[in-house]
Amino acid sequence: MRPLTDSVPKPLLKVQGKPLIEYHLEALKRSGYERVVINHAWLGQQIESVLGNGERFGLDILYSAESRALETAGGIINALPLLCSDSKDEMFTVVNGDIFTDFNFEALPSFLSEGVEAHLVMVDNPDHNPKRRFLFYGS
Repeated sequence: MRPLTDSVPKPLLKVQGKPLIEYHLEALKRSGYERVVINHAWLGQQIESVLGNGERFGLDILYSAESRALETAGGIINALPLLCSDSKDEMFTVVNGDIFTDFNFEALPSFLSEGVEAHLVMVDNPDHNPKRRFLFYGS
């Protein structure tokens, strides 16, 4: 996404005049989410400045700042104190801020049945990114 992301973090890049991350926040709100934790590293202060505390979205937004990018798993681990209370059984949703999807987040609970602890929603890989693929083995 360079040179666009040299001065703006990917989630704040505009799609039809609106920062990409705002589409996610609006979809999460429509789906009944009330609290969002956003982890950030690269130019993350801009994200906090643009989104604030989430009041204009009807959400409570908390931030988990990373001094260096921890990637998805590291970012989740770093944000766990904000994502979960003392209970290890709490569920949460992870949405990458640099993708665009029209996925209905409200449908997520219906995918999780007894004994299923995770569900992965994926978007098509863009043609310009051929080295980033997922392979699935078995069932």
